[in-house]
Amino acid sequence: AKAIDAKFRNLQKSEQNPKGEILFFVRRTGRAEMDEHAMAVSASEYILSMNPDSGRHREDILKQILAELRDEVPGVDIEVEQPLAHLISHMVSGVYAQIAIKIHGDDLDTLQQLSERVKATVQSVPGVTPPVVEAIRQTEELHIRLRSDDLAFYGLTRAYVAQILQTALQGEVVSQVLEGQRRFDLLVRLEENYRTDYANLGRLRIDLPNNRGQIELRNLADIGEGTGPNAINRENARRRIVIRCNTQERDLASAVAEIQQRVSREVTLPEGYFIEYGGQFESQQRATTLIVTLAAISVVGMFVVLMILYPSIRIVLQILNALPTAFIGGVLALVITQQSLTVASLVGFISLGGIAVRNGILLVTHYFHLMKEEGELFTQEMVVRGSLERLAPVLMTALTAGIGLVPLVLGGQEPGREILYPVATV
Repeated sequence: AKAIDAKFRNLQKSEQNPKGEILFFVRRTGRAEMDEHAMAVSASEYILSMNPDSGRHREDILKQILAELRDEVPGVDIEVEQPLAHLISHMVSGVYAQIAIKIHGDDLDTLQQLSERVKATVQSVPGVTPPVVEAIRQTEELHIRLRSDDLAFYGLTRAYVAQILQTALQGEVVSQVLEGQRRFDLLVRLEENYRTDYANLGRLRIDLPNNRGQIELRNLADIGEGTGPNAINRENARRRIVIRCNTQERDLASAVAEIQQRVSREVTLPEGYFIEYGGQFESQQRATTLIVTLAAISVVGMFVVLMILYPSIRIVLQILNALPTAFIGGVLALVITQQSLTVASLVGFISLGGIAVRNGILLVTHYFHLMKEEGELFTQEMVVRGSLERLAPVLMTALTAGIGLVPLVLGGQEPGREILYPVATV
């Protein structure tokens, strides 16, 4: 962390470096054990504020920083994501990444071996950042193995002994102490010097049931040093390990499709092990399916409503013909701005379709008005007249909405506009 801090300070804007790429940065190392998202002290999060006056594009700065950090701090896994997208990824899937490859199984060593093979496979996929395997390391532990025969001889259960050990070492809240308007938990546990004296932990005395006296822990268990994983993550009661990565200059759907194809072809899973794909991709897939389904239902609903208003299939189809025509402009806007089709852009297409159909209804309604109220015949001259008379209100409505969205399109690369930018573009 110190080396990375020094690197960012060198890039920070100052009197000596007025064109510095970074205005300021903050770092958070680890999270509290009782935090909603606990994190080891071996993991750090940086939030950088880029200098808009540096004269360089944000993507170019990030590429340079990543390349230099990988050379200066080898062995450190680095992931880059916008703060808002970072939080959304964790909320939707519990993983801080756009793509999460989850391997489920029973044996942790096998899971780690499979994760390294998947990581090697994903590294060769173009348009994907270097994958990161969930950090699980073997650490020193104190192992207390209860002996079943001795437990049965003394009439004790594993749960009873485990509860005593938990109270002695970790503590148990038995009451609260009031001091003015403040409350403090009253915790019962061993004194600090006894809690850390593992050599004499076997002398801990345990009460026998029915007031039959006490017995020392060493008469019930084998106590010794050992190793174990620093974290065990489960999902749906199954152990799992996660390989994380993000897309870079590539749309999410095609990247996941290629990853799935390569992993299924190059990685063979033992019996009882399986892979799931999550992250933003998972929520995007669900949202896309839902939006497409609701859009299809909406089109059918519009068709039924229009048939009630205008009992002619030809007239209704003429109004709905505005949908594909309007979508052509939305697709061109995404191509010009080099964006991919996302859930946000789908929302923009739905809004665009509603505006296009509304304009079509206004035109057709005015055609009928001219024929019924003013005696016009259905001729080319009547269509031209009706279109010109409705051109001003339709154009003013469209321009008002379009001009209001221009600032979002021009500043779409700024942090916090990841969702509004595709909607405004379409």
